[in-house]
Amino acid sequence: MNLISTIPIRTKKRAAEIAWFASLCSDDCEYLGVPDSRLSSSFEHCSSLVKQADEAGYQNILHSTSWAPGQDALGFAFAQAVLTKQINQLVALRMGEIYPPMLARSIATLDHISKGRLTLNIISSDLPGMKESNAERYARSEEILIILKQCWTQDTVEFQGRFYQVNALNTQPAKPYQQNGGPLLYFGGISPLAVEFCAKHCDVFLMWPEKFTSLAENMQAVSTLAARAGRTVDFGLRIHVIVRETEDEARAAAKKLVSKLDDKKGEEIKSRAQDRFSTGVLRQDALRLEADSEGYLEEHLWSGIGRGRSGCGSAIVGDPDQVYAKLQAYMDLGFRSFILSGYPHHKECDLFARYVLPRMETCRLNEVQGRLPGMMPTASVN
Repeated sequence: MNLISTIPIRTKKRAAEIAWFASLCSDDCEYLGVPDSRLSSSFEHCSSLVKQADEAGYQNILHSTSWAPGQDALGFAFAQAVLTKQINQLVALRMGEIYPPMLARSIATLDHISKGRLTLNIISSDLPGMKESNAERYARSEEILIILKQCWTQDTVEFQGRFYQVNALNTQPAKPYQQNGGPLLYFGGISPLAVEFCAKHCDVFLMWPEKFTSLAENMQAVSTLAARAGRTVDFGLRIHVIVRETEDEARAAAKKLVSKLDDKKGEEIKSRAQDRFSTGVLRQDALRLEADSEGYLEEHLWSGIGRGRSGCGSAIVGDPDQVYAKLQAYMDLGFRSFILSGYPHHKECDLFARYVLPRMETCRLNEVQGRLPGMMPTASVN
């Protein structure tokens, strides 16, 4: 099903940015719900995942963020900028943790160190010890993005808002390596305020797994709001993957992953997450109720991971041809970014790189959108 003509996207070129997951928040295991000290978040373990993805040819890697567990995403990214060769970094940043002009300077410094191999995942959530309304959080996040973009594109910042006031600030230290607006901004959320926020301010709208028809409806809604703001956005899918030589082997691997998971323990794990009761997480929970007896929402889309993980709860499961075909169907719909992961992350990173990645037409979205010095957007990008 090719719906590109009905869902406007920024990158018309039929190529996708394929990213892996660095597991900074101790999200790695062999059996879901069973802690494994060998795979817990440490600089060494997470760095080895980044190195593997870099050498395997993935175009990007997500550094997630949490209140307490694991590595700090921004600090970790500074080290990886000099340890990696070609891969971009998608650094998750919680809006409000760092004073915006200082954050702009840190991002610009990292962008220069990496020579533009930097993208940003914008997170608008409660801060530690605070509980705010959606309207409060998104109003603060909007002010932060306005200040960041001023720091990256203007010589001085003048901003008077509800949460921040900046007077005649010289922004020379905060100019990033990437041009035309600085690093690309990726954002995910399905509440009405979240969708409006992304349509107005961000470049890539990230989604969690849904049934195909629901994805198309959500994409159309975001595109409509972006058009009203005179913009277009790209779309990304955050999803797990389980690929084996045969479909039977892949389905068996999915069953093995949850074979030691106690549902009570799964709920306990999920309750620790700061986004446990967000609109998106509750939607993932509701989706599992629509699955068949083995947890499949539709062909090759398995919802079992959501039994013991908050957030993205489903995986593409199948043989190499089936996984490839599923990704191609998502690309036909208009997805141009895939953020993949699997358990354990090293093993699945290798299997996907071996069986599927070489067959994919790939790109880096910041390159095709002309963010790097001397590069202009390609003719296929509007």
